[in-house]
Amino acid sequence: MVAADRYISLCTEPGAEFIKENMIENNANRLVVASCTPITHEPVFKSVLESMEIDPSYLEFVNIREHSSFVHRKDKPGAQRVAEDQIKSGVARAAVLEPILIKEVDITKKALIIGGGVSGLSASIDLAEEGFEVHLVEKSPTIGGKMAKLDRTFPTDDCSI
Repeated sequence: MVAADRYISLCTEPGAEFIKENMIENNANRLVVASCTPITHEPVFKSVLESMEIDPSYLEFVNIREHSSFVHRKDKPGAQRVAEDQIKSGVARAAVLEPILIKEVDITKKALIIGGGVSGLSASIDLAEEGFEVHLVEKSPTIGGKMAKLDRTFPTDDCSI
């Protein structure tokens, strides 16, 4: 069984309650959200599922804002068709979702950085500041990469050598 409903702002607290009520009412075990980007709002919907003791792997996100309405803003019927196809695909995918097993492993705070250019040096410094033991490997006898070819650096106008 598939149930569908609309709500103006699902990513709010009232929206979360709306989802819970509808899922309970319809005895739903999957959630398909067709709205905006999952980057900012996916955790909200996963927490709704977790609060209902449903595995958060059973969330399918369909980004119709960026992938349909924004892309096809000058073709509203086309945007509607694309959104409908995306939602149908999301519902079909949700039907076969399985729990994603999460395995926690210990990490060793060591990093190997290959290349002593600006990026390699920057990454090395950032990681070292986070407490990592850093091993920097450079094929040239000096570090700095292309920086060594410059006389001055922007924006401080410091000597680059």
